[in-house]
Amino acid sequence: MKRKKRIAILTGGGDCPGINAVIRSVTKKAMIDHDMRVIGIKDGFEGIIHNSVKELSFDDVSGILTMGGTILGTSNTANPYHYATGRGRKLKFHDVSRRAIDNLSALNVDCLVCIGGDGTLGIANRLCKDGVPVVGIPKTIDNDLFGTDVTFGFDSAVSIAAEAIDRLHTTAQSHHRAMIVEVMGRNAGWIALYAGAASGGDIILIPEIPYDIEKVVDRVRDRSKKHKRFTIIVVAEGARPKGGKAVVQRVVKASPEPLRLGGIGFALGTEIEKLSGIETRTVVLGHLQRSGAPTAFDRMLGTRLGCRAVDLIVKRKYGYMVGVSGHSLVDVPLTEVAKGQRNVPVDGSLIEAVRSVGTSFGDRDIRSL
Repeated sequence: MKRKKRIAILTGGGDCPGINAVIRSVTKKAMIDHDMRVIGIKDGFEGIIHNSVKELSFDDVSGILTMGGTILGTSNTANPYHYATGRGRKLKFHDVSRRAIDNLSALNVDCLVCIGGDGTLGIANRLCKDGVPVVGIPKTIDNDLFGTDVTFGFDSAVSIAAEAIDRLHTTAQSHHRAMIVEVMGRNAGWIALYAGAASGGDIILIPEIPYDIEKVVDRVRDRSKKHKRFTIIVVAEGARPKGGKAVVQRVVKASPEPLRLGGIGFALGTEIEKLSGIETRTVVLGHLQRSGAPTAFDRMLGTRLGCRAVDLIVKRKYGYMVGVSGHSLVDVPLTEVAKGQRNVPVDGSLIEAVRSVGTSFGDRDIRSL
């Protein structure tokens, strides 16, 4: 009797809306169309290292389309090639990739589906080079992956951020304040740009365009002089002043990316209030942006990406990530994905369009309005 093809699936890095939609589509298509067995790896690469797995049934993935988070759990510290043990000064790193690969081999896995961002897919690329058949699916609210125009989770994060900024307009206007909203994005400004532009932010500060604090304050003062007695400032967590550095909230030594950004909103608020005399308040949205149910767009995108991943497995087209180009899905080599982060093009039409409606990026003199 012919052995059923067996695939494994894991989610790495931070959680985000839409992961369960992907798990559902991969599992259901694999079972319905190809009579495959699907193994769920618990808590990302941690599950491979410690052989923590569960075979998924059809019922396991039914009813999860609208759920946020991930039914498999995730980890943003478990890198098989640089795995941390111990704590504090006793923290040590080990290469346990051979153990992880042997565990997959013992499970008779024909392909490993990795759902994640640049860190997860970078590890997936190394595993592929070491002989593990891998297919990647782009997941991050930051939208900063090479090889795809959009990642699932991004639309949900933008929708949450934009709604929050919409709500803050009323309290900013009532109290005549400058209101700062700090959003996620690491070293890319996609969330700040889209959410800020969609909700009418007066100033948007992103990592790709270092800001001049004097020009930021000039815009706040100018609005006040023209009886627009409030200002909405949307700032990405990785934004930085010209000649300065991003604000680091804390360092997680066990993580592949140890620097955790955050706090720029409060630092900026202190400077604005001191220089302008205008009362300033800061709101940090934090993990709210990656929480809750995914938007309809992310549910559909996750479904499409998951189904395409199964198509690649059937074709034995390993070492690729399913990406988005325009309205089409494309197959992108993991070697390309691993090259770095995709940032907002500073001279692109999107930035120019946002500038044209009077939004400041804190880098130029204000236009006459």
